[in-house]
Amino acid sequence: MRLGWTGGAIALVLLALILVTLSIRYQTRSVRFKELEAVPSRPVAIVFGAGVWDDGTPTPMLADRVFAGVDLYQRGTVERILMSGDNQTPDYNEVEAMVQLAEQSGVPRAAILDDRLGLSTYETCRRARDHYGIHEAVLVSQRYHLPRAIYIAQQLDLDVVGYGVADWGVYRYRSMLTYSLREVMAIIKAIAQTWNTR
Repeated sequence: MRLGWTGGAIALVLLALILVTLSIRYQTRSVRFKELEAVPSRPVAIVFGAGVWDDGTPTPMLADRVFAGVDLYQRGTVERILMSGDNQTPDYNEVEAMVQLAEQSGVPRAAILDDRLGLSTYETCRRARDHYGIHEAVLVSQRYHLPRAIYIAQQLDLDVVGYGVADWGVYRYRSMLTYSLREVMAIIKAIAQTWNTR
């Protein structure tokens, strides 16, 4: 009997997590875009960090985010790009890799802002507002991550839209399954982080 109650409780928790995730996806659907030409203009694109290899080069996921930010800039949808990632230690530098890739792709250095303390989605959005004075932006990330990023930004009173880089079918299925499952828990954390933040 006790096992039955435990199983039922776990099922209810899982159902609640799924419903919250679906709710945030639904709430943000109107400001998430998959096509470059459909993205509304904003002053800045915010590109979230996504890891570098041991030699300091961007992971494929990070490179795809940077290239998407470059596309928005070259199209004139944004005027500047904020590269936000982890550079807490000298031997790990997401931001430098992002900046270099954008410059190599034709974005002038003067149009690139760098946030070396963007250690999480929440910190990136909060610092964009508090340290860089950004209140309107295009958030750039993979589609699985974008609903949470937009939700956090909106809770911080930012006027944002999102440009979603393709993910399922691009990266390994196993990796995407792991990221997507983690995202369910990360959304709960995001709700806790943004509670009474405005």
